[in-house]
Amino acid sequence: MAMQRPAYDYDSLPEVDLVRLAKAGEGEAFRAIMQRCNQRLFRTARAILRDEAEAEDVVQEVYVRAFSKLADFRGDAAILTWLTRITLNEARERLRRRRPTVDVADLDTGDRESAQVILLPTATPEAEAARGEIRRILEQAVDDLPEVFRVVFILREVEDCSIEETAENLGLNPATVKTRLYRARRLLRKALDEKLSSAVTEAFPFLGARCQRISDRVMERLSVTAEN
Repeated sequence: MAMQRPAYDYDSLPEVDLVRLAKAGEGEAFRAIMQRCNQRLFRTARAILRDEAEAEDVVQEVYVRAFSKLADFRGDAAILTWLTRITLNEARERLRRRRPTVDVADLDTGDRESAQVILLPTATPEAEAARGEIRRILEQAVDDLPEVFRVVFILREVEDCSIEETAENLGLNPATVKTRLYRARRLLRKALDEKLSSAVTEAFPFLGARCQRISDRVMERLSVTAEN
């Protein structure tokens, strides 16, 4: 008996059609929506919670809640924007249960020095170990940012959202997004300078077997010279 083909190619369907089918109870349509939104929602939740397992749990909870309230989605914004807002609310609610919040006004103050984030080197087999360590340091530095800056940085720099899209997702005006992104970059630059400065003295190591090998070779050459 031949297998029945799906009624639609869900991966290629426009968002409006996916939403329409999902509202009609088509589970595969909602699965396609999840596959399109998973990465951003996970990164958004993790940006707030700094815990991968809890971020995954938040995303799952968001989807369950969203599916039950899909009829309320009017399409005024993209489905991803709608889900991102739900994710932000859920993650922040969990965070509030953990600890008190910090005044945003205190975090947004700061001078206006220029700042840039260190870029990862081009991938080569020889650089993979170094890339992994740099990525770990960068992720830790991002995790250490205050939440209001961390979320803006994740949406703008990691998810490549526009200023306007980031502002819409977070319920901010574009000027505030620009200010927080600038502040996030500055804080990251400072943190990375501190973290990497101690590693500079350990760069290009020449210890262990390589050190022993070159020493042995020099001694061999010196021995030959003395004999002559």
